[in-house]
Amino acid sequence: MANAAPNGRYDIVISGASYAGLALARALSQALEGSARIALVDRRPVGPRGSAPDARAFALSAGSKRMLEILGVWGLVADAAQPVAAIEITDSSLDAGVRPVLLTYENAVEGGEPASYIVPAGPLNDALAEVVAGDGGIEIVAPEEIASFVGDAALDLTFAGGAAVKASLLIAADGRNSPLRGMAGIKSVGRSYPQTGIVTTVAHAKPHNGHAVQHFLPGGPFAILPLPGNRACITWTEEADEARRILALDDAAFLEEVDKRFGGKLGTLSLAGPRQSWPLELHLARSYIAPRFAVVGDAAHVVHPIAGQGLNLALRDAAALTEAITDAARLGLDLGSAQALERYERWRRFDAAMSTAAFDGLNVLFSNDLTLLRAARDVGLGLVNRSPMLKQLFVAEAAGITGDVPRLLRGEAV
Repeated sequence: MANAAPNGRYDIVISGASYAGLALARALSQALEGSARIALVDRRPVGPRGSAPDARAFALSAGSKRMLEILGVWGLVADAAQPVAAIEITDSSLDAGVRPVLLTYENAVEGGEPASYIVPAGPLNDALAEVVAGDGGIEIVAPEEIASFVGDAALDLTFAGGAAVKASLLIAADGRNSPLRGMAGIKSVGRSYPQTGIVTTVAHAKPHNGHAVQHFLPGGPFAILPLPGNRACITWTEEADEARRILALDDAAFLEEVDKRFGGKLGTLSLAGPRQSWPLELHLARSYIAPRFAVVGDAAHVVHPIAGQGLNLALRDAAALTEAITDAARLGLDLGSAQALERYERWRRFDAAMSTAAFDGLNVLFSNDLTLLRAARDVGLGLVNRSPMLKQLFVAEAAGITGDVPRLLRGEAV
């Protein structure tokens, strides 16, 4: 749908049209089958972002892929996605002449379905934006932003452009520094890491055969994520000072630093995309809800990228909130009812808090060069490598198909 000016009354207003906001808008529109008026608000125009390339690639779980299939998104991005056939893990110093693989496992769940897929950020954004733009149940309000909101029986929203509307429910998908979360009085806890995330794409001479590699290095994890063709996305965590030095290098010297960490398995490397970086942080909202208000995605939680689960957690939020709201609507309850929102918070906050703590702990455990600690880590990885049952548990958990999983992540319509 073409961008519209805000007017009248909405049942649901979603602020933020990044991955979580786009997926949530589409999921709610599908599940509520045109019975709700939904607005998606963003400060930028909503659509393809070819003029602002994103070097990232996401490790989407099998559960996230199933959800995107239901939303009609996966078919638009499948050609750009690379199934991950196997995962290898090493733990060594940067100057180690040999990097033995301490843990390796086939990355498939029961039935042979890949447990994860590597999907470039740009094609995924464009696919989500295309599906949302073609959904007649979603009004896109952009470029615009919400300046304030108040209310009880309904929310009165005021936009930066001066328009005023009413809404039954406001959802913040507006990022880690969410202005709306602050307006709702929800505080967050967290801290900054002394690390920087670096990402780029490389081409390599030898085929990767769908294998992903996680090198645990003293500065932080260095992940090699396979992409279609002889290409890989490098998602790299480095100490902040060292990252500044590396990012200031010219392309040839920067590639030498990548090659030093790559491990040499895939032959000659060349840069095949831009390099980007961002400071790493940990944030967790103290509450996920307020009266007629909810947070999802980075507005709710920001995790260390060591396990590549940030977007998967955001899609879990979107799936759980869609199911809670839709089930409440089918019982005749208000879409912004406390019952629906409390169910969403119970469903998602504990899982996100545990994930945040686990990824933080893994980063602390592996981002150092202490000889005794590395020896203990290597023994632990070796024990896991000899236990098929533990490997299966890890794969199923990473696939996002264990526990109390929302229907969308099971591949079922809400």
